[in-house]
Amino acid sequence: MISAQTFVVPLFFILLFCGVNAEAATGPKSDVDIDTLSMWLTGSFSSQKHSEVDSAYHNVVLNMQPIWKQRTDGVWIIVEQAMASTPDTPYRQRVYRVLRVEENMIEIEIFTWKDPKRVVGAWRDVAKLDDMSPSDLVRRRGCEVYLQRDEVKFLGSTHGTACSSDIRGASYATSEVQISANVISSWDRGFTSAGEQVWGAVKGPYYFLRQKP
Repeated sequence: MISAQTFVVPLFFILLFCGVNAEAATGPKSDVDIDTLSMWLTGSFSSQKHSEVDSAYHNVVLNMQPIWKQRTDGVWIIVEQAMASTPDTPYRQRVYRVLRVEENMIEIEIFTWKDPKRVVGAWRDVAKLDDMSPSDLVRRRGCEVYLQRDEVKFLGSTHGTACSSDIRGASYATSEVQISANVISSWDRGFTSAGEQVWGAVKGPYYFLRQKP
């Protein structure tokens, strides 16, 4: 669930990229942007094509599905990320909570599971999570991603150095994302307190293409 650096985006991927909540007497009205973002986030994605274009990137699978649809406190989405060679051994498990925070701003709160082994593969059958709730999660405060929408995509990032990380000697992490109907780009990086990058892609974001059902 994402310090600026110049990078070259393959033409292949450039071509691919090419309302406020209100409460009424009958209940909350639909938020078109959140509905669209949730739809674009839902599904299975792969960075295989990107890894074929540039060997510096791994072949990664990304799976996301809405959960707890009866809840009214945001849209909740389970997230699993794994190497394509070991799809049933995810190296990242998250839950996103998608919220409207301002007229032109959407926030994605980031959560981890207290017992991640229990929910491996649950994106395939989200009914397995019906007996669970946000009380089974731990919020990663400071790691929220803030998004705005233009004509073709949602664009956003974390803010500053608030997202703590201790991976490979890092002090904080950043995340930059772009989300369109069929492509998600994600650039997650870890930095020391001195601003030296110690993990994550160096050249630019990963590009994940939506997979056909």
